[in-house]
Amino acid sequence: MIFKTLWRKKPKLDDKSSEIINNSDKFNFKTTVETRFSDFDMMGHVNNAVYFTYLENARTRYWQEIVKWDWKKTGIVLAHAELDFIKPVLLHEKISIYVRTVRIGRSSFELEYKIVKNSNGSDEVCSTGKTTCIAVSYQDKRPTEIPAEERLRMINFEQL
Repeated sequence: MIFKTLWRKKPKLDDKSSEIINNSDKFNFKTTVETRFSDFDMMGHVNNAVYFTYLENARTRYWQEIVKWDWKKTGIVLAHAELDFIKPVLLHEKISIYVRTVRIGRSSFELEYKIVKNSNGSDEVCSTGKTTCIAVSYQDKRPTEIPAEERLRMINFEQL
């Protein structure tokens, strides 16, 4: 028996990499990530839990270099993180991560990621991810508005 979804507006893509590759020009920030021997499992590829550490390293660099987040005034907590695996990263492969802000709310914002490996001079998408981040007041230990300067830097850099 085959069920058809009548409310789906866009056709579902079977090949996740086809959707991501078409959007690669929208990422303005790219950083390299060093893999460690301990990142790899017995099969010789990066363990799935390690990808979230790679995203953490990439977003920290993004916040430091682009957003220039003032950690003394406002903190950030992760409310949600997701990752789609497309291809494995193997031992001795060099990887980079693209990061971009895709949504900015009052106290939260979303980042998207694309983990790529360089294959014959072009980027080969290995994983894609998304995180929802929340600005937090250290004094109140509660969500707070995203600071105006950081918000403006994200908007200007990403041209939102």
